[in-house]
Amino acid sequence: MAPTQVFLFLVVVIGSFYLIRTCMRSSFPPLLRTFSTLKNCNFDQIYQLGDSISDTGNLILEPRGAATPFGSLPYGESFFRNATGRCSDGMLMIDYIAIASGLPFLNPYKKVDADFRHGVNFAVAGATALPVNVLANWNTRTSVTNSSLNIQLDWMSTYFNSLCHPDCAEKHRSSLFMVGEIGGNDINYALAQGKPIKEVWNMVPVIVGAIKDAVLKVIHNGAIRIVVPGNFPIGCLPVYLTLFQTNNSSAYDQHNCLKELNNLSIYQNELLQLAIKELKQENPNTMILYGNYYNAFQWLYRNAQYFGFDMESLQKCSCGTGGDYNFDFVKFCGRSGVPVCEDPSQRLSWDGVHFTQAAYKVMASWLINDILPQLQCFQSSVY
Repeated sequence: MAPTQVFLFLVVVIGSFYLIRTCMRSSFPPLLRTFSTLKNCNFDQIYQLGDSISDTGNLILEPRGAATPFGSLPYGESFFRNATGRCSDGMLMIDYIAIASGLPFLNPYKKVDADFRHGVNFAVAGATALPVNVLANWNTRTSVTNSSLNIQLDWMSTYFNSLCHPDCAEKHRSSLFMVGEIGGNDINYALAQGKPIKEVWNMVPVIVGAIKDAVLKVIHNGAIRIVVPGNFPIGCLPVYLTLFQTNNSSAYDQHNCLKELNNLSIYQNELLQLAIKELKQENPNTMILYGNYYNAFQWLYRNAQYFGFDMESLQKCSCGTGGDYNFDFVKFCGRSGVPVCEDPSQRLSWDGVHFTQAAYKVMASWLINDILPQLQCFQSSVY
């Protein structure tokens, strides 16, 4: 082949490579531009209920929570350069949702003299959907906090009674309510305390019932736009990959996640979506959306290489040590001598239970692109 022909051949091959790569990436939400699209919804406030996926500092302001690792570095190291009570190395999905809405980060409800003009975060790390006494009937104990979903709802009602009662509906016309993710810890505690997976399945309808009741109470407080997130595929988390590790290859799916645990999450999410459907029928003037955290994670997992994640460490903790997944129940992230990888932005898992800021950013982008059309805001093009 003549030199000129070789040169032209290489140009075509290289050009085709970049064209294919560009086309593949074009199906991804443009992350930076995504984080402005919710401004079209003109939200003035965001109110958050939930657990460690969205807590911005409530737990560490509680007596038991102050002793947890979440109030000290390395938590918060990647963005805040200090621990804020967020269970990650930096920002959470709710932080990215606030950014996309043009609002400041939500302050935790328990923070004294905090600015709540743009919303309140009632979420508490370790919180459950079911009250502590109900979980006790299932022989399941909470280990971190008693501030379950019903307690957070009481805080919300108290706050609104002082803020806008009796005309909260008018006040909340420009508010977004996030009810969850919540319910994951009910399952976490049960499994960690040795309850068989089949028995945990029986808890799921009760958990979802508590979330449904919570949404009704939020509506009673005047909410008209509500997002109710489901659970992640917990069979992909290092904590469960370690706890239920087995030599039986049939227990794992094509992504090396535990199928039985992911099926448990799918079951929970299916029941939650049915509950949302019923709520929408009963409350036709209220917008109630399902936040598909499961699909957000699956999409991230399948496309991790295109966002710069280390494909050899997708199931390993950024902060942790031991075993195949850098996770040890005794040597948990934040404990003395537990190492942190050099660049957490290359990994999905932060401490085995929670995700890294980098993972939350991609999942938040997916979620925003998924719910934006359903929110029926005036939408300009993001592409």
